[in-house]
Amino acid sequence: MSDEILTFKGTVYPWHCDHMGHMNVMWYVGRFDEATWHFLAEFGLSNEAFESRNIGMAALEQTVQYKRELHAGAQIEIWSRLISVTEKVIEFEHRMVNSNSRDDCAFIRNTAICLDRIERRGCKFPDEIYIRLRAGLEAAGHA
Repeated sequence: MSDEILTFKGTVYPWHCDHMGHMNVMWYVGRFDEATWHFLAEFGLSNEAFESRNIGMAALEQTVQYKRELHAGAQIEIWSRLISVTEKVIEFEHRMVNSNSRDDCAFIRNTAICLDRIERRGCKFPDEIYIRLRAGLEAAGHA
């Protein structure tokens, strides 16, 4: 998909696999989490922004689909795309791909809210970040 960006590349190691020989679900979710932070940083939601503005992100909902097993030695990529944005909430999707076969292995759809870290409740995205998110949405043809 042209609206996707590469947010993770890695390898499945033997210790990522369970007793059935395939990558355990905790590692799928962990890799998706790593991709999330790269994805958010593309729009200005970096650790520096979180610290300087006392904001953060909190997951509201996640839905995972497992399509193909991954085994030790597999090279993987995660491709991410923005689905929707409001003043406080972002929805995005990650697609995990076997780099060698190009098979889609898993998908996760996330809904998250911008969080005021002092008040511990949802807040609006800072204006310049919201503008970047909306521009990303428009560039992907979703606005």
